[in-house]
Amino acid sequence: MTARLILICHASTEATRCARFPADEPLDDQGRARALALTDHLQRAKLAWVSPELRARQTAEALGLDAIVTPELRDCDYGAWTGRCFDDVCAHDPDAVSTWLRDPQAAPHGGESTSKLIQRVATWLDRQNGMADRMIVVTHAAIVRAAIVHSIGALPRSFWRIDIAPLFLTRLSGNSGRWNLQYVGPIQSEQV
Repeated sequence: MTARLILICHASTEATRCARFPADEPLDDQGRARALALTDHLQRAKLAWVSPELRARQTAEALGLDAIVTPELRDCDYGAWTGRCFDDVCAHDPDAVSTWLRDPQAAPHGGESTSKLIQRVATWLDRQNGMADRMIVVTHAAIVRAAIVHSIGALPRSFWRIDIAPLFLTRLSGNSGRWNLQYVGPIQSEQV
């Protein structure tokens, strides 16, 4: 059976608008309104999962999904950078940011490296291959990037070359132990 997995990046928060490393913040008013507006366009799935963070759970709720909270889908652990603006971190520790963006093994913030994040997502993703014909995940841009990197067999350093905006949809299909990328972009009613 071919698995069809739709990954949806959570709606906007104050952190996404301000380019901050996220904490466990709620959706902002615009993000909540945009997610609610998409509710009628989202087809039901046999299985739905959601990251444990508040912003992902609120997005799933706004989309009308009865999703299972799944710890493996949690956002990247940004360690000491959590809650700080990207520009502020760059200004105070440019070498650490440069290393982090260049080296997938690096975690100068004391949190999770990009490589470890990709491996965590790959392990979860591969367990879902062939499970059901239609599944939905509401999670974070970092998790979606990791799923794309794994599904197309890209090098971990390509992680930062994938842009995922709030409420972007990524569609993967899986069969015989491999995943294929079908679409990445805004949610459109005819695609969901």
